[in-house]
This record gives sequence, structure tokens and C-alpha cells, in this order.
Amino acid sequence: MKIIGVDIIALEKDRGNGSRPVICRLNTDEGVSGYGEAAVAIGTGAAAVFQLLKDFAPMILGMNPLYHEVIWEKLYRLSFWAQGNGAIMMAGISAIDIALWDIKGKAANQPLYALLGGKHRGKLRAYASQLQFGWAVEGFNPGKAVSGDPGYYRETTLKALDEGYTAIKTNFLRFDRSGNILPYPDTTGYLARDLMKLAEERIAATREAAGPDTDLIIENHAMTDAATAVQFGKMARQYDIMFLEEACAPLNPLAMRKIADRLDIPLAAGERTYTRWGFLPFLENHSLTVIQPDIGNCGGVTEAKKICDMAHVYDVSVQTHVCSSPISVAVALHLEAAIPNFIIHEHHIGNTMPSCVEMGEYDYQPVKGYFDLPELPGIGQEISGYALKRAHVETIQ
Repeated sequence: MKIIGVDIIALEKDRGNGSRPVICRLNTDEGVSGYGEAAVAIGTGAAAVFQLLKDFAPMILGMNPLYHEVIWEKLYRLSFWAQGNGAIMMAGISAIDIALWDIKGKAANQPLYALLGGKHRGKLRAYASQLQFGWAVEGFNPGKAVSGDPGYYRETTLKALDEGYTAIKTNFLRFDRSGNILPYPDTTGYLARDLMKLAEERIAATREAAGPDTDLIIENHAMTDAATAVQFGKMARQYDIMFLEEACAPLNPLAMRKIADRLDIPLAAGERTYTRWGFLPFLENHSLTVIQPDIGNCGGVTEAKKICDMAHVYDVSVQTHVCSSPISVAVALHLEAAIPNFIIHEHHIGNTMPSCVEMGEYDYQPVKGYFDLPELPGIGQEISGYALKRAHVETIQ
């Protein structure tokens, strides 16, 4: 089997949340094709990785798609820049690698989790993610909340609980009381008393609505630094927090260790950390309780599995980061089923919206807070004909 063509697909901008998914489809001489995603759809980076994949494509033409380790090493070493890590380079490698595993599963007529060693569990517990944007809504604006009032946080919590979730995640600092996004200087160095009061009102309203039996995860999006993360975390501790995510920027393991030493709340991070080399310092200094690699930007299935296995050595749990197209949802479910140290699956509000769902051929959604596994060969997801008709596609042969 040989790779004879690479389709680089820029999907139409998601009208619900503004993301711009970039998909890689590898085609073989035996008629088997595989899909992968470069998971930099949110914010900036989509256009850059689209161009990068055009550079990567000639490097893999003619190669056997079953040789995923060989192809990974070739892209990592011969691209020159990938060995320095980074979002765009690793997202490009990730997209190709995921597509290789999709081909491998289809060729073997096996779901991806079976190729990764089998499933440790048939259902995966999920949490409702990013409730500061609301829940059960048609769309959201990343830079503006519907409301910044604590009562709104209570309402969105109740909506998620009505759907059967037993865990939720919210950023309590992202927006001011009027719903405008806070500039980063306001959340570093020292949190003003009025901001701390507002954040606590929101957490208290959320905990009251959720009751004692719901797990609360705090999302900080690295808006805080070491000082303000400690200040915020000491206040939040009384509300029984499952873990605090991205308490500081993901490039300084010593800063994360400093926070961990001063808080009783478990820390999680990893969506903006790439390859096993990026995760290793955080594991070695025992600062993280949960790692959150994004399969679509940490290096693909090949690298994510190694990262998860490495974390298992340190008794660190895994919750993959999921915030893109239905391709990313499907591949995350497979990997999480196949690792022993899975803790919970992130179900982002964006992945519940019709504008995202229609990108995929299949709609994977949790029932009462739990996902069933995709059982189709490969990753079990295709880009829909509807989405392909509206996409910009360039083919390298």
C-alpha cells in the first residue's frame, strides 16, 4: 500500500463559534483513505498549518501508510523546525499521523481502540466544558459572554445537569460583570478584590446549583500567573474543586510546581504542550495530577499514546483536550478507551452545536454524561459531503 495523494481541506468557518478546522485526507493506491485533523482551529494558526501541510505532503508521497513510526520520525526530523516543538509544526504532523491510523484501522477492519491494545472501558464519563459561554445554545462568541452575572452561571450549570452530566468545567475569570473579556494584565500579579468577589460569587452559584455530588473543574486558560493562581486557588478550595486547569502559562514547569506546592487543588494542563519532550518536565517535577494532550496538536495518535503511557509511569491521569471538529472528538474517544489512566472526557460546548455536528458524517454525543465508543473501522468518523462541498481543498499528488 502506498500514499498517492494528500488532500488538504480547510472547512468552512464554523458559524457557531468561528473556528476554522483544517483536515488532512490521505489517499492510497488501494482505495483506502484516512482523515486527520490539525487541531488549531480556534484562534490563530489555521491558515499557517494549511500551508505547512502542503510542504509536508511531498515528503510522504509513495510511503507505506502502515509505517506510522517511520513517517512520524521523518516529518519530525527532516522538517528541521519540528524538533523545536511548537503548535503549527506539531499540528501538521498530528493531522497526518491521525490519518495514517485511520487508514490502518480501515485496512484491518478494526476500530482504532483495538489497534491501540483494546478498550479498558466501553463507556467514557464526560464533563460539559466551557459553561461560561452557556449550554444548550446555538453558538457563542469567544470574546463576549451572554452575561457575566453569577445567576447566569447557575442557569448554565442547571442546563448541563438536566442533560445528565455529573461534572462541568467553567472559566470564572474570563469575563467581567458586563460579559466583556478581561485583558490579561487584570488577571496577573494580583487579582483585585472586586474581581475576586465576582469570581467567588460565580463559583458559589455554580456549586449551589450543582449540589455536592457534581464535580467542578475550573478553567483558567493560563490567564493567571503563579501569584494570582495561588490567590485564586486558595479562595476556590472551599468549593471542592476536582482540578484547576492551566493555572499558568504552559512553558515553565517550575512555576507550575510553585503553584502545586501552595494549593490543595489538583492541577491539570497540556493542551498547549507538545510531544513527550514537552510533557516530561511536568511529570518529573510532579506538578500535574492530570495531563491534557490534544491529539490534533501534540503529535497525533502515535505521540499521544507515548505521552499517556509515560504519564502512567508517574501515576498521572489523562483527559485529552478536545476543541475542534468531529474528527478530534472521535479519535479522542478511541485513545481514552485504550489507556488505563483515563480520568474523564472533555465535551466542549462547540462540539454540541449543529454547525459543528454537520461537519461530520456521524454525530457522537454523550447520553446522560457518558459516551459510547465508535465501533466503525479506523477512527469511525468522516467529513460529511455537506462540509466538503463548502470546503477549500488542495490536492498534492
